[in-house]
Amino acid sequence: MAYGSWQPNTEPRPLLERQRELRALDSALSDLRDAADGMQRARPSGLLAFTGPGGLGKSTLLTEARARAAELGFKVLSARAGEKDQELAFRLVRQLFQPVLATMEEAERRAFLGSWYDIVAAALGLEAADTAHTPDPTGVRDGLDWVMTRLAAMKAPLVLLLDDLQWADLESLGWLASFAPRTVDLPLLIVVAYRPDELPSEAAPFRTVVERQGNRPYPLARLSAAGVARIVRHELGEGAEDEFCDECWSVTGGSPFETVELAIRLGERNLKGAQHELPAMRDLAAAVKGPGLIENLHRLGTATVRFAQAAAVLGPPVSRELAATLAVIGSEEAVEATEKLRTARILTDASESGDGLEFVHPLIATAIYRSIPAGLRVGLHDRAAEAVRAAGFGPVCAARHLLEVPCEGRPEVVACLREAAREHLRAGAPEAARRALARALQEPPRPEDRAALLHELAGATFLIEPTATVSHLQEALAEPGVDPHLRASIVYRLTQALAHTDRLAEAATVSADEARLATHPRIRLRMQADHFVWSAFRADEPDSFARSRRLTRLAERLAGRGLEERYILGSRAWDAMVRGEPRQTVLQCAERALHGGLSWTDENRGFEVPVSVALTFMYGDQPRRAEELFTDGIAECVGKGWRGSHLALGQTLYGYIRYRRGCLSDAEQLVREGLRIADRVEGAVPAQWFAIGILIQTLLARGRTAAARRLADSYRYGEIVPNAVIYPDPRTVYAELLLAEGRHSEAEHLLSAVGDWLDARGWRNPSWCPWQLHLASALAPTAPDKAAGHALDAVKRARDFGAASTIGQALHTLADVTGGPAALALYAEAVEHLEQSPASYELARAQVGHGAALSRHGRLHEAADRLYQGLEGAVHCGAEALTARAREELAAAGMRPLPLRYTQADTLTAQERRTAELSVQGHPVGVIAKELRLTEQGVRQLLSCVYRKVGTDATGLAKALETFPRTRT
Repeated sequence: MAYGSWQPNTEPRPLLERQRELRALDSALSDLRDAADGMQRARPSGLLAFTGPGGLGKSTLLTEARARAAELGFKVLSARAGEKDQELAFRLVRQLFQPVLATMEEAERRAFLGSWYDIVAAALGLEAADTAHTPDPTGVRDGLDWVMTRLAAMKAPLVLLLDDLQWADLESLGWLASFAPRTVDLPLLIVVAYRPDELPSEAAPFRTVVERQGNRPYPLARLSAAGVARIVRHELGEGAEDEFCDECWSVTGGSPFETVELAIRLGERNLKGAQHELPAMRDLAAAVKGPGLIENLHRLGTATVRFAQAAAVLGPPVSRELAATLAVIGSEEAVEATEKLRTARILTDASESGDGLEFVHPLIATAIYRSIPAGLRVGLHDRAAEAVRAAGFGPVCAARHLLEVPCEGRPEVVACLREAAREHLRAGAPEAARRALARALQEPPRPEDRAALLHELAGATFLIEPTATVSHLQEALAEPGVDPHLRASIVYRLTQALAHTDRLAEAATVSADEARLATHPRIRLRMQADHFVWSAFRADEPDSFARSRRLTRLAERLAGRGLEERYILGSRAWDAMVRGEPRQTVLQCAERALHGGLSWTDENRGFEVPVSVALTFMYGDQPRRAEELFTDGIAECVGKGWRGSHLALGQTLYGYIRYRRGCLSDAEQLVREGLRIADRVEGAVPAQWFAIGILIQTLLARGRTAAARRLADSYRYGEIVPNAVIYPDPRTVYAELLLAEGRHSEAEHLLSAVGDWLDARGWRNPSWCPWQLHLASALAPTAPDKAAGHALDAVKRARDFGAASTIGQALHTLADVTGGPAALALYAEAVEHLEQSPASYELARAQVGHGAALSRHGRLHEAADRLYQGLEGAVHCGAEALTARAREELAAAGMRPLPLRYTQADTLTAQERRTAELSVQGHPVGVIAKELRLTEQGVRQLLSCVYRKVGTDATGLAKALETFPRTRT
């Protein structure tokens, strides 16, 4: 029967039986328009999902969504996953962003991406300037969030259409899952389509987000018999018989794709829909997919079959030239094959890229790919790897094909896979890198390359499977003839992985053994430095005293010339601090460690020592110096795209510094952000421990005991004791919570155990862990003499260390447990020391405590002064419970609070700066008082304000003033 006499029906084919879905689409577009115009308060959802098996019309719905969005004047971006896209990290993301980025000049593109350029460049398929550092997955996701948010603002209203997400790469799905909830706050609508039964288990976060959004997915139903009949009659005319249409519904199963394809073929054959044409209809239906499709393909000729098979292996969009190369046919044969496949409705022009070819439907691509004999398919993938590499598509595209090829020990395959893995890591896709490197290891590599390959594989698995990292690195160390510098890097990574899997004892042992074996002096020093670090963070270290002695002797011989020496000096500073050695010793050692720099993002060093060094300044009453170091370190992490556990811990400990200064509102905000980051980063449990403890302390200081309890219970804080050293110490923090709840006996038991543990290690500094102070408070109601003994010993230890804030806090506790007239002098001395420190909250606490004691002894005038001072400090710190207590004490003494002075907390007045400058010049208080025409007490009060505002004590004031901003005139 002739084909030429049939004329296709060019009238638009209506979407049948999809009224519910179209109403949802129109509603979402209307909400988007209102949101972009600022007319709507909040949308129920910025995500719309259509689901169902292949062939039910999901892509057609997205096409309709494109048309309706364009009709409203909305900008539309789209992407479609292919069946073999899972190995191509961020392929879906690139399809979305690249059309927009391609319209920009290089300078415009860099300006658009800003500081995120190097972080997201590889994920977006751009060339990064800095390829030495690899961003972590969280950093890349944050960068993509920023880029999409900016794009939504620039192109508002913006619609994203994402099709066949069951095949999307996991990296793109992971980003989409994290970003989608934000769409309700943006002029952005995301419309997705996928086959739910084919969505991989690893895509569970994406499935969860889709199903919990305001609109649940819309599962598409198969067409009814009436719907199929309408499509058939749309092509054949109204004369098509009911029995014929019913049989069409039966053979297609109500699949819109199969029905439309069948109807077109029926029209091409000039069938009228009569009952006697049913056998011909069934033959045509069989050719739409499955075996019938393949039979029909083979009738088109050998060259055409090879071309179609090559296209199925390459995946869309298909380059005709590449497919011809793979099929081993000439260009003229390729043109002819393309036309035959177009006519057979197997191939069509690529709709998204505007260049190349694609299959009319993914079901056709799947059927053809699966029909290729296994041996031929392997050969096609092998040739495809060579062809795409030769065409300039890069190692990642080639690696996708090499993963389908048997292992044959080819060095060029190993090299390509390793290069692809490096690109994956630069894109923040460690799982994709792991797959490539695992396959390279199976190839296998040359013996001399095996250790380096295992090291690279361990680097890829570190963030996603640290236990596997340990195995890979132990295997690498067993390889013969490993280069000493590579071996040192392997050992460091191994100890880091052991530490992150709560095996600190093994980490310390490995580094100590390696230090004994090392022949190169610098490598030996590095191994020793690592040993000291991991030993210090072991909660079960057997002989802390011996390690401390070895560290002290070694540090005394070092000048800090190289990074290894500076790391050892940094460890020595931390060790001296926790042991309670004089803070001058601690801070001098810390400054020596910093001379020459300590990077937070050295991938072969870790950031434990730089962080510890910075914190010694906080414990030593120079928190401003610590804040400066943390600001630089956090900026370094952010700049390199390290926005996972590094940033979580950095934010958290910065909050701890603010807490120690008494800036409780700032502290809470910073620590909550650190905990938020830690919660969304896989394997960031240590960062969670730090954040929870500091947040509990901050909430208790603010008087929010119930909130602290809810936080502790939600994370089971207090039930689990980590094997690593965490600060603030978790058991001590939990005991603080118990004390706030009035559970003194439980707190006493817990704190006694902490004291035994710390004393056994020789860690005696109450600035680092004030367990004795809390134990004294727990014992005071039932054993006051014992409580006073603990407090007295804590005062002695605090004086040995020499930080005014620690001495003042210890004296305050001693006064509390002493009581009676004898406590008044202790309170006064506590206030005096705290006035010489930057600890605002502790000063306010001591002032209120002193004022209350004075009031009880009838010294109301003095009490009023102290209580007013404490009230003002408590308000400025954000300590709500302390503020309430100060007001109650004033009321109980028959006094009314005076209006509070709301002075600037972050700038010095002219008088305060002048006082500070005279002080750092070495003038005594009396001389300064005479110069400024003040009383000596007035000068002391000014200096106290200076210490709290600047964030340092007297010894650090000169250096701090150099960078502290002046008041604008």
